[in-house]
Amino acid sequence: MITQMMVQPSFWVESGIRLSKVRNIYLFKFTDELQFRLEELSQKRKAEFLTLEEEAELAGILELDRIFTLLNAKIISES
Repeated sequence: MITQMMVQPSFWVESGIRLSKVRNIYLFKFTDELQFRLEELSQKRKAEFLTLEEEAELAGILELDRIFTLLNAKIISES
């Protein structure tokens, strides 16, 4: 069994998250810097150039993205 390491999504709570007003409700979004890092790591993954540390970082960012998707869907459905 292979265990994948992941940077915990909470790592970006202080610096990688912003609230963005969309149609009179606030949704969770990545900062521009974190969005750029996600795109950069995704490109490196496609080119098969990710280090183990970058793979762990990407896994954490993608998990945070999944969390935001669920939270934002809940916020939208209740508005």
